Amino acid sequence: MVIKTGELLNTIESSDDVKKVSEKQLPKLCKELRQYIIDVISQNPGHLGASLGVVELTVALHYVFNTPYDKLVWDVGHQAYGHKILTGRREAFMSNRKLHGLSGFPKMSESEYDSFGVGHSSTSISAVLGMAMAAKMQGDLNRQHIAVIGDGSMTGGMALEAINNAGVSDTNILIILNDNGISIDKSVGALDGYLTSIVTSPTYNRIKDITWKVLGRAGRPGADSQRFVSQVENAIKGSILQKSNLFESFNIRYFGPVDGNNVNKMVRVLAALKKIRGPKILHIKTTKGKGLEEAENHQTQYHAPGVFDPQTGKIIKNGVEGPKPPKYQEVFGNTIVELAEKNASIVGITPAMPSGCSLNIMMQKMPERAFDVGIAEQHAVTFAAGLASSGMTPFCNIYSSFTQRAYDQVIHDVALQNLPVIMCLDRGGLVGEDGPTHHGAYDMSMFRTIPNLTICAPMNEHELRNMMYTAQLIDEKRPYVIRYPRGRGVKVDWKNTFERISIGKGRCLRKGKTVAIVSIGHPGNFVAEALNRLEQKGIHVSHYDMRFLKPIDENLLLEACENHDTIITVEDGSIIGGLGSAVMEFASDHHYKNTVFRLGIPDEFIEHGKLEELHKICGFDTDSIEHYVEAIAMSGKVGVIRSMNPKERNSHLKKIQN
Repeated sequence: MVIKTGELLNTIESSDDVKKVSEKQLPKLCKELRQYIIDVISQNPGHLGASLGVVELTVALHYVFNTPYDKLVWDVGHQAYGHKILTGRREAFMSNRKLHGLSGFPKMSESEYDSFGVGHSSTSISAVLGMAMAAKMQGDLNRQHIAVIGDGSMTGGMALEAINNAGVSDTNILIILNDNGISIDKSVGALDGYLTSIVTSPTYNRIKDITWKVLGRAGRPGADSQRFVSQVENAIKGSILQKSNLFESFNIRYFGPVDGNNVNKMVRVLAALKKIRGPKILHIKTTKGKGLEEAENHQTQYHAPGVFDPQTGKIIKNGVEGPKPPKYQEVFGNTIVELAEKNASIVGITPAMPSGCSLNIMMQKMPERAFDVGIAEQHAVTFAAGLASSGMTPFCNIYSSFTQRAYDQVIHDVALQNLPVIMCLDRGGLVGEDGPTHHGAYDMSMFRTIPNLTICAPMNEHELRNMMYTAQLIDEKRPYVIRYPRGRGVKVDWKNTFERISIGKGRCLRKGKTVAIVSIGHPGNFVAEALNRLEQKGIHVSHYDMRFLKPIDENLLLEACENHDTIITVEDGSIIGGLGSAVMEFASDHHYKNTVFRLGIPDEFIEHGKLEELHKICGFDTDSIEHYVEAIAMSGKVGVIRSMNPKERNSHLKKIQN
């Protein structure tokens, strides 16, 4: 399918070009931009609904503000596709999220229009406040600073911390609160209820009438800006502050709510607010998935729908029909319900990702025992600790990369007090097209240093179920970390009978000579397949699945070191501080002289791309393991290598093979 660009959109290469469009033609530009996003994402999957919802806002921002001189930061960045297309990346947009293509998120190295790199939520206000403070200190009082943040991201504690600071900063910032009632799943919490009450309050009808009457009479911003501000503020203070306004209490001047899907109104109100000094917040209402009926009606599913028909919006299912192994996420979701039916103390917790991590299964069946706490990873962990301290058995499910935000809580509130919180780290390891902001590369390295933690990773679905079962047993209560990857496992027949696993005990899956591979987690399947191939070539290699990173099975490592000259470690995590480091520490502590090679994520940020591509780049896919072991087995003598990045490794392999 050839993707056509609308005649107006085809003329846009920068924000200057957006400003050349007449205000009367802006709705047409929005229509073309929305259709282009739909057409491209229908073929090249990405985050759809969020970008469709802010098309009018995106056009209005670049029409009114002098970007990139004026700083614009998109919180999380799921919604920034239109921004990218309007700022010189239209032709490259088909490469979005592909290896060596555009990032799926704003990225400073990609464009001067991307004022700040994002990917995790609730960072925009802090970043914009820092930029505004720098401008103030440098005497640049004309530069505008805009943060676009969703109502879901506003539930993050960091956003509220930034608002608290901004209110006393006297900086020139504009916070645009994009209120669509949903992040990925439906927004939750008291803030969501508060925003709903504002929108549905009859008193706001009067405010909006005044706002649009003044703006309409003004025709264009400038002359009536002061009168606009005065009348709107008086209406707010007279009608709303009787009940108290959250943002005004932080000394942030509040305006809204405004129809964020009306581009002409957005242009007028932004132009008026541009004249107002000091911190202010504009509350806009938008529809996620706007312009595509299926995306509007099924907002969670169409956050990132995969391939779909751009005309009807219907999702196109690809792949071979028939039974498939389930996703690890589905195994978690079904298993926690199965365990909770037998253990009344079990509760589930997630920070705003119930459908992503599959806790929504428990929320439907046991709503009183499953909690979505909003985008608040720190709170999720300490909330779980509080539950654990009172006799409950919390399974706290957080994406690995998001757990980085709760590191202190894991130490201070869980491990230090030795509370039996079971942390299920979803999407451990490389995650694919979402890229470096979402790769779960560091959890094993981070948490291995913390006393009292038990850290394990399943090689398949049966192991995940058994680890979850073991963690909740009454006599095994301790802080647990169970990490597993994004995507499908390896077993179609996944629902095994629960078996207790001995804490800190791995398993020998295959016995060989000279070379031993020590793996943890899902990459053990890559090892198993590679060794199957090697056996057909007469090369026999031992394989140890460690299961536990901490406590590590020292007896298994003794066996590996005693009986093999060379040990290769394989992990879907940073080779600094992870399994490879643990094995080398053990060998050094026990005075072994084995040659140890480490395969895993190198000491660099891995870009976005398909999982298979990224595994190959890092050198621990099935083919790489096979070739690596074969080269070592045939080399005769291999020098001791303490640290290798993938480029050095490939160079070394060529030398061995030659």
